[in-house]
Amino acid sequence: MGRKKGREIHGWLIVDKPAGVGSTDVVGRVRWALDAKKAGHAGTLDPDATGVLAIALGEATKTVPILTDALKAYDFRVNWGAQTSTDDASGQVIDTADSRPDADQIRAALGAFVGDIMQVPPNVSAVKVDGERAYDLARDGEVLELAARPLWVESLELLTAGRDSADLRMVCGKGGYVRAIARDLGRALGCLGHVDHLRRIWSGPYEAADGIAFDRIDRANQAEIEAALLPLQSALADLPQMQATEMGAVRILNGNPGQVLGHAEFGAEVWVSRNGQPLCIGRYMGAEVQPSRVFNLGQATG
Repeated sequence: MGRKKGREIHGWLIVDKPAGVGSTDVVGRVRWALDAKKAGHAGTLDPDATGVLAIALGEATKTVPILTDALKAYDFRVNWGAQTSTDDASGQVIDTADSRPDADQIRAALGAFVGDIMQVPPNVSAVKVDGERAYDLARDGEVLELAARPLWVESLELLTAGRDSADLRMVCGKGGYVRAIARDLGRALGCLGHVDHLRRIWSGPYEAADGIAFDRIDRANQAEIEAALLPLQSALADLPQMQATEMGAVRILNGNPGQVLGHAEFGAEVWVSRNGQPLCIGRYMGAEVQPSRVFNLGQATG
């Protein structure tokens, strides 16, 4: 027997992920609970991390790259005095230090981690090495030397400082590893460090406080889950919006450049709607938009 295809459901579900659950497991639970045909997520959270996990359903999966590129905010605690194999509390201790930083020393060190920085991902991460995930290679005992990669850190601030730990908040762009920040900050301070706990408090326009609890994601609560769905275009808040003309909408839905009303910088990425319905993401070419991703929401094309 072939697998049932599932229902056509489009939109975003914001889940407040608990610790101990993998991001792909959350996607699977949402898809099962809604009997959805297609689902994905924007921005993996470590199993031990909590907070915003944005789940895209149906045509909303075409907007995942937009949200993946958006700024995200994390609250986290760094424990001083030990470096671990995973750069968090789940790993084995591989080195220790006796010194401890005070609040002024921590604040003085944070400046080096703000702006355009280069970051070496943790060995236990989803980075691909020769086509394989780094965490699979690390578990197989391989010693990895991952390449540093650029990261934009909008801000990094100290919230509270104790003798053996500190609570911080970071706002960063795509591909940031909080565990790597904890590791490198501990090294810079000469005391070593690793993440004790981590929570993503917002991701682009979505906040953890507005997320549905993971334990509510069940087929018995399907109506509650559907009521929490946000429209596809909620992920596009940072892009200029254009209105398609009637003929422009027909052309765009067929994948062709279409006439629009509105203005943006020539070549800018924009999104286009008609009568409140999102049609596409594309490039503004002056009075027309060249679609790059067309949304198939059942609109008439002629």
